[in-house]
Amino acid sequence: MVNRNLIREYDISDEDWDIAIGELAEDDIGWLDATDVDVNQIVEGKIIRIDDEFVLVDVGYKSEGTIARDEWEEEEPQPEIGQVIRVLVEDVEDSQSPLEERGMIVLSKRKAEKIEKWMKVMETVHEGDVISGEAVRKIKGGLLVDIGVNVFLPASQVDIRRPHDIGEYIGKTIECMVLKIDEARRNIVVSRRSLIEAQREEKKSDLLRELEVGQLRKGMVKNIADFGAFVDLGGIDGLLHITDMSWGRINHPSEMVKIDDELEVQILHIDYEKEKIALGLKQKSASPWENVAGKYPVNSVIKGTVVNVMSYGAFVKLEDGIEGLVHISEMSWTKRISHPNELVNIDDVIDVVVLRIDEQKQEISLGMKQTQDNPWERVADRYPTDQLVKGKVRNLTNYGAFIEIEEGIDGLLHVSDMSWTRKISHPSEVVEKGQEVECKVLSVDQERRRIALGLKQMDEDPWATDIPNRYQQGQLVNGKVTKITNFGVFVGLEDGLEGLLHISELADHKVENPQEVVNVGDDIEVKVLRVDSEERKIGLSRKRVEWAAEDEAAAEAAEAEAAKSETPMELKGGIGSDSGPLFKPASSETEDAESDDTASTEELDEADEENTVKAAEQES
Repeated sequence: MVNRNLIREYDISDEDWDIAIGELAEDDIGWLDATDVDVNQIVEGKIIRIDDEFVLVDVGYKSEGTIARDEWEEEEPQPEIGQVIRVLVEDVEDSQSPLEERGMIVLSKRKAEKIEKWMKVMETVHEGDVISGEAVRKIKGGLLVDIGVNVFLPASQVDIRRPHDIGEYIGKTIECMVLKIDEARRNIVVSRRSLIEAQREEKKSDLLRELEVGQLRKGMVKNIADFGAFVDLGGIDGLLHITDMSWGRINHPSEMVKIDDELEVQILHIDYEKEKIALGLKQKSASPWENVAGKYPVNSVIKGTVVNVMSYGAFVKLEDGIEGLVHISEMSWTKRISHPNELVNIDDVIDVVVLRIDEQKQEISLGMKQTQDNPWERVADRYPTDQLVKGKVRNLTNYGAFIEIEEGIDGLLHVSDMSWTRKISHPSEVVEKGQEVECKVLSVDQERRRIALGLKQMDEDPWATDIPNRYQQGQLVNGKVTKITNFGVFVGLEDGLEGLLHISELADHKVENPQEVVNVGDDIEVKVLRVDSEERKIGLSRKRVEWAAEDEAAAEAAEAEAAKSETPMELKGGIGSDSGPLFKPASSETEDAESDDTASTEELDEADEENTVKAAEQES
C-alpha cells in the first residue's frame, strides 16, 4: 500500500515540473479524423515541404500546418518529404486573422510524442508497482528517471541513507516503487528507498532465523558513528561497536573501517525482540591477554610506547591489545610531579617494570621509577647524624618547614628545633619560603623516608651554662610584659627568653585579673625566684622586689616545710608563708597551674613528635 501522508511531502510545483519535463497539452486531449481538425487533438499528417525553420505538414485540413524545425533532435532521424507522422494541433487561425494567414494551423511533433508516451504509461503503471528506468538528470529536490516518461525521484528516497551526491546515480538504471500518480498534473513520484526497505523487510525475518551466536557472516559497512559502525548483513543491520573492532586501542571507528567496506564479522549477541545484533571483529583472533603473566612476569623490565596521558598517570602499550598504567606515584623516586606530561608524552618509548597483573580485570600496573636506583637507600650514608647541610625552604606548615637538601629529598625542620629560647608559634617567624638555610642533621629514618633537621642545634644550649650563670635567685632584672594569661604574666628578659610572673607574685594583695596590675608592653622590674635548666623555666616575682633578706629567708623556710608536707599545695611561684613553690616538687601530685595554658616539656616533645610523624606522612 502507498502511504499517502508520505508522498505529499514530495510534490513539486507545477512551474518546477513544467520546467523539468516540458509543457504538454490541456487535459481534453482527444482523437479526431483528418477532416475534423481541432485544437489539442493528435492527428496523422504527411510532410510536404522542409526548410531551415519549419516543416510543412498536410493533415487533410483546408490548409497545411507548420512544425518548428528544432523539434527534431540531432541524434534522432531527420524529417523526410512524404513521411507520415503523428502531431498535436496546437492552434487554428480564425477568420479574424489576416487573409494570408487565415486557416493556418500550428502543429507539434514533440508534444504529440510525450502525450502518447504518457497515455501508454498510464495504461501499464499503477501506484505501488515496481518500475525501472534510467536516471537522466538532476533537478530541484531530486532526480528525473526515464521509464518511458520522466518521473520524479526525491533525493530523500534515493537510498535508505541519503547519499552525499545524488548526481552519482545519473546514467544508472535503477528500480523504484511508484508512490503517487497525479493524472491531472501528469507527474509520477517514485521511491527507490521504499523498494529497498520492503525487500529488506522480507529478508529480515528469514535472516534472523538463520543467524546464530558465534557465526561468521559477511556484510557491508553502511554507516559509521563515533561509537561504532553499522554493518548490513543482507537484510538487517548489526552494530560493530568500537570496543569490538580491535584488541588494540583505536580512537575512532574510521581508523578500522570505511563505508561500503565488505567485512567478515562474528555474531556476538542477538536480540530477537528488538531485532538488534551485536557484531565483533577482534573476536576472530585470540585475545592477547591469554598467558599475559607468562609473557610479562612481575618485576621484568620491558619497553613500551606511551599511548595516552591522564592526570593520574600514563597508559603504555606493550603490544597490540595490551596496555598498562604507570601511576603518577610510580614515575619518580624523588621528583614532585604535578602532571605526568612533565616526564612523558604520547609516542614516547620508555622502559617500565611490571609491578602487578590482574588477568581477570585485564589490568597491568607498571612502574618507571623502579628502573632506576632508589636514592633513599643511600640517604643515611650521605647524611649522617650531626652533619651540616644546606638547603632551600620549599614549604611552610604550622609545625615546621620542609627543607630541600637535594632534588626530591626533603628534611623537616620542626618549630621546636628552631630556637633554644624563643617560643615560636609558626615557622614563618624564623624562615621564609625560598630562603637558603644551613641546618644540622638530627636523625634519618630511611625506612619511612624522613630526615629531621635542627637549626638551634647549630649553637650550644644556653640553658646549659649561660642562662643559669646570668640569672640567679634573688637577682633584680628588668623586662617587658609579653603575654597575659589567667594564671600569670610572661615577661621578656631578652630576645627569646621569657620568665613567668605568677598571678600570686604580682602584688601583695590578692589579684583576680593580672590586667588590673600590668598590661602587655609594660616595662617592669622583677626578682628572679628560681632558674630551672631542665624545665627551661625562670620564675619571677614583682611583689618581692622590695623584700629584705630576712623576708626571703623566712619565705624559703616556709617553702621547704611545705614541700615536705603530704598535703598537695597550690603552686604559686612564691616562697612566702602564704604561697607555694613555683615548680612542682618531685614527690608532689599537685597539678601545675601553668598546665592550664602549656604542657610540660616532655608532653610537648611527645606531641610534637606525633604531629611531625603525621604531617610528614601527609606531606609524603
